[in-house]
Amino acid sequence: MASRREFLAACGAAAACRALTSAQASPLPEDLAAANRILAMEGVLDGMGHVSARTGAGAKSFLLARSMAPQLVTVGDIMEFRLDGEPVNPQGRTSYQERFIHSEIYRARSDVLAVVHCHTPSLIPFAASDVKMRAMYHMAAFVADGVPVFDIRAAAGVTDLLVKTPALGAALAKTLGPRSAVLMRGHGAVIVANSVPNVVGRSIYLDLNARAQMQAIALGGKVTYVEPDEAKLRMADPNEYQRAWDLWKRKLGATP
Repeated sequence: MASRREFLAACGAAAACRALTSAQASPLPEDLAAANRILAMEGVLDGMGHVSARTGAGAKSFLLARSMAPQLVTVGDIMEFRLDGEPVNPQGRTSYQERFIHSEIYRARSDVLAVVHCHTPSLIPFAASDVKMRAMYHMAAFVADGVPVFDIRAAAGVTDLLVKTPALGAALAKTLGPRSAVLMRGHGAVIVANSVPNVVGRSIYLDLNARAQMQAIALGGKVTYVEPDEAKLRMADPNEYQRAWDLWKRKLGATP
């Protein structure tokens, strides 16, 4: 009997050791740093904007860089935050004012594992007009689910257009609903996904889709869009942007 107890104890210790080793070897901080730099490289982010990742499926915390330009983010700049938007161990580092965009979306959507907030120029016209974003091609199939517009004035009256409180973050998350992206009037957009590679892919192709839609509208003829039933088949792939992610990381060079 003693030998059995010792055997089970040894198995438990081994499992705990494997779990600890796996956590230490997690590529998440490296991927998050790379995501910031890739989105800057591809013109989705500039000196502003940010990317976050939930620390795991069902986790009550997420990773986000300290307040800085995305192109400059390295692994050492990544901080952990609770779902109330407050840092776990700030160590004197400043946080993005709009971290509540991330915290409230994670709180509302257990399926979301990564979030991007951007000010991509191609998206601004759609946030300021009654022209709906439509899916132009298969690489942006998720757009066929709809891209609603969050108007902060409707949620809070006159503001500086920044989502700086949990209440505003919750209002934005409500407008996003179950979809993959939401536009922000006079501001930008938010994109969500089930992984860092996918949220990067969706952010880049949302930009390209917006540009293609404006070009098609400018032609003056009838525009044929990707329909929701077609998009659903395309979105069945859980790793839809993996090949592109590998390319972007190679273009970026070594992950910091």
